[in-house]
Amino acid sequence: MKNISKLPDEDLVALYAAGCNQAFDILLKRHEPKVFGYILSYVGNREVANDLFQETFFKAIITIKNGNYNETGKFSAWILRIARNIVIDHFRVTKSENSVSADSSPVDIFNRKELSEGTIEDMLTSQQLQEDVRSLVESLPSNQREVLKMRYYSDMPFKEIAEETKVSVNTALGRMRYALINLRRIAESRRISLTV
Repeated sequence: MKNISKLPDEDLVALYAAGCNQAFDILLKRHEPKVFGYILSYVGNREVANDLFQETFFKAIITIKNGNYNETGKFSAWILRIARNIVIDHFRVTKSENSVSADSSPVDIFNRKELSEGTIEDMLTSQQLQEDVRSLVESLPSNQREVLKMRYYSDMPFKEIAEETKVSVNTALGRMRYALINLRRIAESRRISLTV
């Protein structure tokens, strides 16, 4: 077989699904630094990170071998999503093993979210939501994207937006309205939830 190390990820996935183990070895080597670094940045322990890294690629192997890999995006984004979910699961298990319940107490002081620090799960969910929103905003037509960014990211009034974009206030308002409609439509088509 010719040298396959320069093939794109999607071709390597297809080769691995067809039985070429070397293709998966290349994928593993190609993505190990990024995936391992991502996991380690959250768990802070090399041993735990190594276990979760192996679990991530094991899950990828099972998914591909079962014919369930049908990702339309990039393999790197897909494998990082698997890693993210495994990190969340790890913290859920750790949290439940180390939790103290005050269910029998008349005053519930332990299980009040507003009195606790954010969990890693909350942080990852918030981070994913921000990435999803950024991706949705970038997929808008440029004139709608421009108005939306000026309004929400720069907190500009519509009068200033109209002056800056050299359109009427009504046109700026209309672009904003269509931007919000399109954001909802694109989010639904991509099955992205805009609530935490």
